[in-house]
Amino acid sequence: MKWVRLLIIIVFITASLPGAAKDYLSSYFGIPSDGQALSTRSIQFAIDYIHREGGGRLVFHVGRYLTGTIRLRSNVTLQLEEGAVLLGSLNPFDYESRKDPFMTALIFADSAEHIGITGKGMIDGQGKQVAMNYIDVIAKGLIKDKFRSGRPEIETRPMIIYFRNCRDIAIRRIMLKNSASWNQTYDQCRNLVVDSITVDNKDYWNEDGVDLVDCDSAAVTNSFFDVADDGICLKSHDAKHFCNNIFIRNNTVRSSANGIKFGTVSRGGFRNVRIVNNKVYDTYRSAIALQAVDGGFVEDIEVDSLQVYNTGNVIFLRVGERWGEKTARMKGISISHVLAEVPAGKPDAGYSYEGPVEDLPRNVSPAIIITGLPNKKIGGVTISQVSIRHAGGGNPLYAQVGLDGLDKIPEAPAQYPEFSMFKELPAWGVYIRHAEGISFRDISLTADKKDYRLPVVLDDVHTARFSSIHVKQPALQTIYYQYKSTGVVMENGGKEAGRK
Repeated sequence: MKWVRLLIIIVFITASLPGAAKDYLSSYFGIPSDGQALSTRSIQFAIDYIHREGGGRLVFHVGRYLTGTIRLRSNVTLQLEEGAVLLGSLNPFDYESRKDPFMTALIFADSAEHIGITGKGMIDGQGKQVAMNYIDVIAKGLIKDKFRSGRPEIETRPMIIYFRNCRDIAIRRIMLKNSASWNQTYDQCRNLVVDSITVDNKDYWNEDGVDLVDCDSAAVTNSFFDVADDGICLKSHDAKHFCNNIFIRNNTVRSSANGIKFGTVSRGGFRNVRIVNNKVYDTYRSAIALQAVDGGFVEDIEVDSLQVYNTGNVIFLRVGERWGEKTARMKGISISHVLAEVPAGKPDAGYSYEGPVEDLPRNVSPAIIITGLPNKKIGGVTISQVSIRHAGGGNPLYAQVGLDGLDKIPEAPAQYPEFSMFKELPAWGVYIRHAEGISFRDISLTADKKDYRLPVVLDDVHTARFSSIHVKQPALQTIYYQYKSTGVVMENGGKEAGRK
C-alpha cells in the first residue's frame, strides 16, 4: 500500500513539471536591477502581460530587484538565474495583505495553476529589518496590530511566499532567505513540488522553513532548511480539508524548534504521508512531532530512515483537546530505521533566536514520548530498528516525578503541544501514556551516564509488544515499569521494576 501511495505522488510530481515556455527577460519590461529603485509595478506588469500572452517565464539575470508585494498569475514562472536577487522592500506600506485568511506576503498567488519560482537565484525578504519597521509604524498608530510578545502578529509580517488554492506548482533550486514570518506557505494547494531549494530563515521570530496547509499531493525533496522555527511543517487550518499524499524525502533540517512537525494547527488532519531519508540536527524541540490537538486526525504516516543529531527530543506523538475540540485521533504510525542522539546541553545554543530558557534547567527529555488522553488513546504505532544515544545523568532534585507519582503528571489536554509540556517525566528512553496497539522492535537505547529514571515507563498502555530491546546504562538494574497497563509483552526478558 505504501508503494502505491508513493507511485501516486510521483505521478503528481511529474505532472507538475513545466513544459516548454517562452522566456521574457526582465530588462524587456524596463525592470531596474540596481536594488535601489522600487520595481513592484513593473514586475507586476510583466507578470500580467505574460499571463495574457498565454504564459512563460519572467527571467531575471544578475542584479538586485527591489519589490513590494507581487502576485503570480496562471502559467507564469519566475526564473531567477544565478546572481539574481529579488529583494523585499523595507517599507511596510509596500506590502499587501489578503483576507480570508488574513496573510501578508511578498509573493502571492490565488487560485492560479501552472506556476513556479525556479533557478539558482535568491529571494531575500530582509525580514528582520522589515519587522523592525513594522514595529515603528505600529507604535505610531499607522497600522493596527495586537503586538503580542513584543512583536507584530505572524499574519501582519510578510512571509516570502503565500499560495492559496493553487495547483501544479514548481519551486526549484532557489534560495529563500530572511522572511519576516513563515518563509513559504502553500494553503489548500494541489500538485506541488518543492525541490532542491535552500532556506536560510533564522533572523527573527516564527521563521518556519516551509508550511503545507491542507495540501493534496505535495513533495518536499532534496532541500536544506536552516530556520529559527519549525523546519518542515504540515498544518490543517480547515476542518473540511486535510493534508493528503505528502512525500518528504532527502532533506536536511536545522531548526531551533521542531525538525519535521504536524499539527499546530490540526483542525482537519493528515493522511498518507511518507517521510524518507531525512536528517535533522541542532533542534531544540523534536526531530519528529506528530500532533492531533485541534479535532483533526493523524493516520497512515510512515517515517523511514531518519538521522538525528543534537536534538532535545527524537519522537513526540501527541493527541490533545486544544480549544475544546473532542474529535482528535491518531493511528497507523510507522517509524523505522532511526539513528539519533540526545545531548546533555542545549541543542540550539548559538541561534539568533533560541528555544525558551524558562524550560531550563531541567533533565534531558525522554528520547521518545507518546501521550494520548484517557478518552483518546493513540493506537497502532510501530517503531522499529531504532538506535538512540542519550546523555542520561538525570538529577532527582529537578522536580522529580517518581514511579509512585505517575498520576501527578498533568494531562494538559488544552496546552500547546511540545515535548517539554509535562516538565519532568520518569523515563529517559521511552515514555508512553494512554496508548494501545503499540509495537517496539529492534530498539537500542544507550545512556552515557547513570540516571535515576528507568529506560521505559508505560502508563495506561494496552496490548503492547516490545521485542529485541537492548539497553545500555551505567548501574542498570531494570528496563521498564508499567502502570495501569494490560497486555504488555517484553519478549527479550527485560527485567520489570514492578507493576500497579
